[in-house]
Amino acid sequence: MSIEPRWPIPKSWSWTSIGSIADVTGGGTPPANDPTNFVQDGGIAWITPADLAGYEKTFIERGRRSLSEQGYRKSAAKLLPAGAVLFTSRAPIGYCAIAANPIATNQGFKSLTLFGGISAEFARYYLRWSKQFLENFASGTTFLELSSSKVQQVPFPLPPLAEQKRIVAKLDALNARLRHAHTELTRVEALVSHYKKAVLTKFFDDGLRLIEDTGANSDKKANHLSHWKITQLGEIADVKAGITLGKKRKSDDQLLELPYLRVANVQRGWLDLREMKTVGVTAKEARALILREGDVLMNEGGDRDKLGRGWVWDGQIANCIHQNHVFRVRLKPGTIPPRYLSYYTNEFGQKHFFDEGKQTTNLASISKSKLSEMLIPVPSYGEAEEIVFHIEAAFAKIDRVADHAKYTLGLVRRLNEALLAEAFRGELVDQDQNDEPASSLLERIERHRINQPSKTKIRIPVSQGKTLDMARTIFEVLDNAKGWLSSQELFERCGVQDGSHTEDVEKLYRQLLDLYREEKIDVQEITDLSSGLKLGDRVKLRK
Repeated sequence: MSIEPRWPIPKSWSWTSIGSIADVTGGGTPPANDPTNFVQDGGIAWITPADLAGYEKTFIERGRRSLSEQGYRKSAAKLLPAGAVLFTSRAPIGYCAIAANPIATNQGFKSLTLFGGISAEFARYYLRWSKQFLENFASGTTFLELSSSKVQQVPFPLPPLAEQKRIVAKLDALNARLRHAHTELTRVEALVSHYKKAVLTKFFDDGLRLIEDTGANSDKKANHLSHWKITQLGEIADVKAGITLGKKRKSDDQLLELPYLRVANVQRGWLDLREMKTVGVTAKEARALILREGDVLMNEGGDRDKLGRGWVWDGQIANCIHQNHVFRVRLKPGTIPPRYLSYYTNEFGQKHFFDEGKQTTNLASISKSKLSEMLIPVPSYGEAEEIVFHIEAAFAKIDRVADHAKYTLGLVRRLNEALLAEAFRGELVDQDQNDEPASSLLERIERHRINQPSKTKIRIPVSQGKTLDMARTIFEVLDNAKGWLSSQELFERCGVQDGSHTEDVEKLYRQLLDLYREEKIDVQEITDLSSGLKLGDRVKLRK
């Protein structure tokens, strides 16, 4: 078969197809409503695409469930040898691992049993890197799928075997370093909140100790902090709820359409103003609710962890108001800076919100009166400004580190892609003129295939079964059904029963596959709602 090169490669390499270097094998699933088809421990190793989701190891021994011998007989699954490359061909395309031992798969795989002289690790690297190309190569409208014939046609850049091994060794070593870098860089994001909390604790430490010393008695002052005082929020600020949406209006009310803040807009330490909504209010309501620069916003309701979440309004949008689930806190002049209050309540006000908030079936909320009772440590205005200055200077340094880590993480991902691209262009390791060229390897594989008798797929030895009555074909059964049938019911109506020959069952699977390729049937997955695992398929004729 003529293969169109995807890019230039060294002279000692050859462009070939997967079908020229491997046997491609599908899989199968026994009826899911019979629990005796599956076992948790022991049994025949069997995997589904779900077992490879997030799986980064090179080799795999077994999945979450295994097949019993009965389940194996009742499915189209085939036992693949150790070293087979297990490749998901649908839902989704591109998961890939190598069999550490004999293993079977469900129908979501097209696995490769490689011929001599082909490195399974090299093939795995190439297939994983080619995910986007393979998705474009696939067909299907309901879901993308690579058929066996499509997988066999996939172009494959084949180096000499010795170079394959050098490339794999180099990629393994470099990937180990990249994984370590990726792990350390992703830790930075988690550390950011930890370090910011440490900064806040440091600068609010005096006030926190004072609250511990005074408890609820705001008149008592600790000697070592006589210039600080503890006061209720309502004594230093006006707390106001916002507009209630869906409010009934008089027919002659003249309304102004104004933007308003929702709970989703008010985040912890920032405002998300990307999506703003508007509401009609009277001129009197607008005068009372229009936000001013320096107003502190706090969420009144939502999930319990969102109570009190908020930030400072800087006048970003003209004539903006707030809905009733967002409190506006307007500090009295000369008390404390707005950002001082917001930094404090976002980090240390959570206990008050949890203790004083009310929980209904779906939502939590805190009343205006309870919010107003929150104790706030109040230093002199000048000291409060200095605290805000030091907090923001420290936060700026932490954010610069986090931004650099995020940028570097992007470089690591791009570097990984670049290394793989170099590997499959023949640029990652040096070529050795003493290596046997790939063309000679392909010729030897071809001669071996011609001289070898047809291989029989590995099967588990089973007792002699019953002969299947195939008087009714898949098409006939579906035509009579006039609707969806599970794969199990479909096969039962075709005559499949306990003890039927596996070869006969496979004939039915081939009929089903032919109908699917001819686009004469629709196929949908049946999923376990609790675990998310695929249980099987249901099928109907396409009208």
